[in-house]
Amino acid sequence: MANLIKFEVVTPERRVVDDQATVVTIPGATGYLGILPGHSPLITELSVGKITYLDAKGTEQRLSVAWGFAEILPDKITILAETAEKAEDIDRERAMQAKTKAEEALKAATPQQDVSEEMKKLQRAVNRLEVFNDKRPPDVLP
Repeated sequence: MANLIKFEVVTPERRVVDDQATVVTIPGATGYLGILPGHSPLITELSVGKITYLDAKGTEQRLSVAWGFAEILPDKITILAETAEKAEDIDRERAMQAKTKAEEALKAATPQQDVSEEMKKLQRAVNRLEVFNDKRPPDVLP
C-alpha cells in the first residue's frame, strides 16, 4: 500500500474534505505546490486555484479553493480556506452569474474606483468554472 497523508480542507462554515491522500497539489501564493507523505513542515498562504489529490484508492479528486493557509506536516495537510468546494458540488449556473456580474461591474467602473473586490470575485468565479469543467486554472488570472 502506498504511503498516505491525512488531508483536511476546512472553511469557516464546514469541513469540506477529511480524507487520506497519496499526493496533493495546492495553489500557493507564489505557485502550485506538490506534496507527498513525509514532506518537510511548511506553512503557506493560498491563492485562488484548484486543489487536486489522489485519494487512497488512486482516484483524482478536485476542489476549487479561494484564499487561506495550508499547514503541511510530514503526515498531515490542513487547509484553512475562505471558500472551498468539491468539483461535483459547484453550481455552474451560480458561478456563471457571479462571473457575469463581476465583469459588468468592472466594465462600469470609473478609473477612480477601487475594483479589487470585483477582481477577486471574477477570479473566484473563473476558477470555479474551470474546476467544474476540469480544466487547469491558467497561470495568470486578472
